[in-house]
Amino acid sequence: MSRDRDRHPPAWSPARAATVEIAIGPQESDGSLSITFEAFLATHARKWFTYAYLHTGSEAAAREVTRAAYGRLGRVWPHALRQASVEAYAWSVLKERVVEWLYDHQQPTALTETAAFAVVTHALLRECQQQFAMLESQLGLYAAISRLPERQCDVIVLRHVIGYSDAQIAALLGVDEVTVRSYASRGKRKLAGALGIDQG
Repeated sequence: MSRDRDRHPPAWSPARAATVEIAIGPQESDGSLSITFEAFLATHARKWFTYAYLHTGSEAAAREVTRAAYGRLGRVWPHALRQASVEAYAWSVLKERVVEWLYDHQQPTALTETAAFAVVTHALLRECQQQFAMLESQLGLYAAISRLPERQCDVIVLRHVIGYSDAQIAALLGVDEVTVRSYASRGKRKLAGALGIDQG
């Protein structure tokens, strides 16, 4: 297990990330494109980095993945702005880069190994204290979360680890808030079932 996987994600300044990466953004004569791109990165950079870190388990890999996503998004930024949801389009770009990195390095997601994933446990324990209070090991929960269907896993991670609100998650996934809550509820039921916990 790498040293990176033994600690929480490093502090990541959105402003610093945006400043570093903006050079690969839109190179249009219309400065408003660069301004909107920089603003988007300042809003999402830290959370994107955290998501990439959770899946790669490495700070260097997370920087590589987010840098590649910024580069791709910057090259198609005018096209992104014409989409029904810029957030959903951009999120798909990030997820593609994460999947590509895992494939290229022939490794599974590091969700079950990153120490930062303990945040999920604490959040779920607070919300489902009675159901999860008897867990003997956190590792079973980590593994169970990583085995959830993709959308349910994403909602649990985006909500409890990265800190997006249900409204923000809905925008990222291109669904409504009711659907986000449904994914969360179904995910928790699957976790309870996988861990043999009686939800009453």
